[in-house]
Amino acid sequence: MIELISLISLIAIPLFVLIVLSIGTYKRLPTYDLFVEGGKEGVSMAISLLPHLLGMLVSISIFRSSGVLDYLIELIDPLLTAIHVPSEIVPLALTKPISGTAALAVTSDLLRSFGPDSFIGRLASTMQGSSDTTLYVITVYFGSVGIKKMGDALKVGLLTDLIGIITAITIITFLFG
Repeated sequence: MIELISLISLIAIPLFVLIVLSIGTYKRLPTYDLFVEGGKEGVSMAISLLPHLLGMLVSISIFRSSGVLDYLIELIDPLLTAIHVPSEIVPLALTKPISGTAALAVTSDLLRSFGPDSFIGRLASTMQGSSDTTLYVITVYFGSVGIKKMGDALKVGLLTDLIGIITAITIITFLFG
C-alpha cells in the first residue's frame, strides 16, 4: 500500500502537467506561450507580495524577541491554571493566527519537549490543524489585490481562530484530560 502511495505521489504532478498540455494542444491553444505568460504573472505576483511578507515577518520577529509573549503568559497563567489549560500552549495559540511557519515551529518544540502522546502534544497537534493563519492571509492576499478595508474580515477570522482554539482544548480535554 505504501509503495502505491509513493508511486502516485511521484507521478501526480508530471501527469497533471501532461494532461493540461495535452488538453491545451487538443484545443489548439499556444500551450508554451500560455505557460510562459503564467510564469511571468507568477513572478510579478511574488514580487508584489514581498513587501507584505517582509513586513509581517519583521513584526513577528520583534514580537517574539521583545519578551511581550513571556509577559503575557505570566499575566494570564492564573486564569489558565483555574480552567486547567496548560500555559505552554499559549505561544501556539498566539502565533497560529499570525504565521503558520512560526506555529509549526512552536508545535514542533512542544512535541519535542512533551512528546506527541502527551496532553500538550495532542492539544498542540489539534490546535495546529484547527485554524488558519488569519493575519497572514489578510496581509498577503488582501494586500496583493489592494483591499484596504479589512476590519470585518479580520474580526471574523480572529473569532474563528478563537473558536478553533477553544474547540481544540474542549475536545482534547474531553478525550484525554
